[in-house]
Amino acid sequence: MRGQQAPPQQPTRVRTPRENENEVLGVIEQMLGASRVRVRCMDGKLRMGRIPGKLKRKIWVREDDVVIVTPWEVQSDEKCDVIWRYTKGQVDWLNKKGYLDFMR
Repeated sequence: MRGQQAPPQQPTRVRTPRENENEVLGVIEQMLGASRVRVRCMDGKLRMGRIPGKLKRKIWVREDDVVIVTPWEVQSDEKCDVIWRYTKGQVDWLNKKGYLDFMR
């Protein structure tokens, strides 16, 4: 298989937001610096998100990435934590299944 590209594969398992744990889908609109981002959430709110250290060290988060966030218990309309970032294949799957209809 040297020199040949493997055919694109569908993700076998995609993590979806858990409503019982108060998780919401969102899209990163702006990088603010100091592990902070501005996130447009599925519930129509614009929140400031914090990227925890364990996530920041594992993956890079950029503008227009689709993420899962958990709103804070205090100031839940304004602030949240980013807990998951989707890959391109996973975003395509979410789009096909109708999870990203809030972006239109």
